[in-house]
Amino acid sequence: MTRRLLNSLGFVAYGAWLVALKYLVMNTPSSLIRPDDVYAAQRVLAGRVHRTPTLRSSYFGQRFGVSFFCKYEMLQRAGSFKIRGVLNNVHHLSPDEKRKGIITLSAGNHAQATALAARELGVPCVVVMPATAVRSKVEATQGYGGEVIQTAGNLLETTLAIQKERGLTLVHPFDHLMTIAGHGTVALELLDDVPQADVVICGVGGGGLISGVAAYLKQAKPSIRVIGVEPTGAPTMTRSLAQGEPVHLDKLSTIADGLAAPFVGKHNLAHVQAFVDEVVLVEDAAIAEAMGLILERCKVLAEPAAAASVAALLSGAVRVGAGQTVACVLSGGNVDRERLRGLL
Repeated sequence: MTRRLLNSLGFVAYGAWLVALKYLVMNTPSSLIRPDDVYAAQRVLAGRVHRTPTLRSSYFGQRFGVSFFCKYEMLQRAGSFKIRGVLNNVHHLSPDEKRKGIITLSAGNHAQATALAARELGVPCVVVMPATAVRSKVEATQGYGGEVIQTAGNLLETTLAIQKERGLTLVHPFDHLMTIAGHGTVALELLDDVPQADVVICGVGGGGLISGVAAYLKQAKPSIRVIGVEPTGAPTMTRSLAQGEPVHLDKLSTIADGLAAPFVGKHNLAHVQAFVDEVVLVEDAAIAEAMGLILERCKVLAEPAAAASVAALLSGAVRVGAGQTVACVLSGGNVDRERLRGLL
């Protein structure tokens, strides 16, 4: 059932572009962002992104025996946290790089965020997407001003050929320090709203979001517990932590396509090693259940990647002390109506 659903959604194509990205991981030694980098990113993003709310849920609080909050990044521009990192990254490009333009490859949230960020900064933008990409995501990317080039061929080869031909700068979706710093603003806002937080739970895909969130939280409040969540069908960070280096997974199977990265970046792994207390695994069934409960009880639509944070508590993968203050990052809400029929 799950495999049939994923194939019907073009998930195979989504995975293909992520596989291609493994060749784009930065080879420079990893360094770690500091709170000052996040504060600088906040200044860059001021007036360009929403300050998304962090709201209490009485239902989940009673169910888990805690004081419970959710950070609603599905209310962010372009429907996910991605705009934060991309805007900060592109902002720091040289004037010549901005004039010539940027290029990326994506089939989802990163595509839309990159197009929007480029429009905000007046930078030409090309997004290479699979021929089988979901039509609504293609149209959204174009609506934000991105030039979409779809291909049935190799995404990486197509991207690099266009990059060389036009002299564009490649924007990596997660393995870049400025991107990580931009995502750290999620945690900055969260901790401003809930300074008493004891535990923060966040989904893990390529590692961009968890890197920024954990780096800020653990340096701003060392006592806080930061937990990452992966689907059992895409345990890329878990395997990378076990081996002490980024690993590539050939087979991925999960409804949480936003967490289905076949590799993690060097910068991202270094940040997780330094700042994340634990990375846990959850089953797709728990993610689907969390999506339904978030919609029913919190009145917002969380995509599977976002719901994974709550699923970790529902499934018992994460256990917290009675009376603690717990916050889950709901990273986005970009779900097609067709897909919802098979998820809820």
